[in-house]
Amino acid sequence: MNDVTEPASSTLAERAKLTLGKRNLIFIGLMGAGKSAIGRLTAQALGVPFVDSDHEIERVSRMTVSELFAAYGEEEFRALEARVLKRLLRSGPRVVSTGGGAYINERSRRQIKKGGLTVWLNADLEVLWERVNKRDTRPLLKTENPKQTLENLMRARYPVYAEADLVVLSRDVKKETMVEEVLAAIADCKKVEMP
Repeated sequence: MNDVTEPASSTLAERAKLTLGKRNLIFIGLMGAGKSAIGRLTAQALGVPFVDSDHEIERVSRMTVSELFAAYGEEEFRALEARVLKRLLRSGPRVVSTGGGAYINERSRRQIKKGGLTVWLNADLEVLWERVNKRDTRPLLKTENPKQTLENLMRARYPVYAEADLVVLSRDVKKETMVEEVLAAIADCKKVEMP
């Protein structure tokens, strides 16, 4: 390990951890923004547990998100998602990665805002498309023109995501760079009151 950069990173992580306190850190954003990957690494840096709400939904339902959408539709999926998020956000601190539509659902958004500090990983269309077009596991993109669908989701959701406590630009850089930027945003956060 590089001894020169380690103390600065440790100090930044410690400052972020102090700012976070007992609150959860909740990542929001569109599919492909990096919520799970950056969330997991941020949790490691903070020394707190990480949980992906979609994986937790799949675990409790014993079905994939795609199967849940196909079997029950988006409305029922969102109701299940809200119940799972409510349970996940009861205690902290932990880092929680949410599905792209969780923050759009009014019930889930209230729980997320109440449950901790929100970070929107904001990415442009080309970055998102490059990340999501390789796999056929996104139920909302199973359309005739998935890139246009993604752009439509951006237009509809970005004004709501903008309500997040913090915004970090997600782009094609090293994951460690993104984590540093998230930690810096948390450490510099003054507008959210401590519990």
